[in-house]
Amino acid sequence: MSLVGPCDSSLPWAHGNLVGMADRRDTGLFGPDSVTWRVHAEPVLMVAGLRSLFLQSLHPRAVAAVVQNSGYKTDPWGRLLRTITYVATVVYGTTAQAQAAGRRVRSVHASLTATDPRTGETFRIDEPSLLRWVHVTEIESFLDTAKRAGVALTESDVDGYYTGQRRAAALVGLEPESVPGTAAEVEAYYAQIRPELAMTADAAKTLAFLAMPPLPWRLNLTPARLIYGGVSATAFSLMPPWARRIYGLPGLASTDLSASLSVRALRTMLNAVPHRYFEGPIYKSAMARAGRAALIDS
Repeated sequence: MSLVGPCDSSLPWAHGNLVGMADRRDTGLFGPDSVTWRVHAEPVLMVAGLRSLFLQSLHPRAVAAVVQNSGYKTDPWGRLLRTITYVATVVYGTTAQAQAAGRRVRSVHASLTATDPRTGETFRIDEPSLLRWVHVTEIESFLDTAKRAGVALTESDVDGYYTGQRRAAALVGLEPESVPGTAAEVEAYYAQIRPELAMTADAAKTLAFLAMPPLPWRLNLTPARLIYGGVSATAFSLMPPWARRIYGLPGLASTDLSASLSVRALRTMLNAVPHRYFEGPIYKSAMARAGRAALIDS
């Protein structure tokens, strides 16, 4: 779920063509024993995706690239679905499918530019600095949300997740070693980039849209609106205090505590629902391949 992400519904892996000629034993870039598979199996990560979007919007160039190139206002839920499909493909697809997804994203990015509203400079949206910002905010949001929701992760697990996600960064054209690979490196990266972040007009517009987008299937006047509002408020509150301060809202300890309690309660509720309701075709295909590989290797 990124601001600078895939935006084409013609992606072949979005229509159920999941295995094809791929190795039926290939468990992809990460595999069933990875922290990545464990973290991304959590339905509560839907909150993390929204958190990452709020955070990404604070980078003036990143949010300008989205506003100037994306159809997120005219097709927000279609874009969301395509981004979810991309992330699922990278995490649970075969190696070939993940690489194909990355090539497609690089191809789209290579053709797009935007104008910096502060300087008037035209820039490519595949600048490494922008891709790195989107990558770090996304994976840090996934991990922080999972931890605060109650997923048991050791310090070694956390660093292992960040290091493993360098493979995902490489798919969009980043040099793996240029991406933070531990919790300490992510913290240092945030400290370094914070002076570049700002509450711009584009960030304000994006914040308002993300907080109250038009809901699909005529759900605007139903309880779904209240549910989404609660999830959105939780996602915003899960951001680091310094990010909320840039938005002009205080980073109070009580806000952090209430956000943690809310996301933990949401995870409890989601885990009470049979997991099959959250399992898409990409995930099911990965589980089938992992099962075959385990049988052959045993």
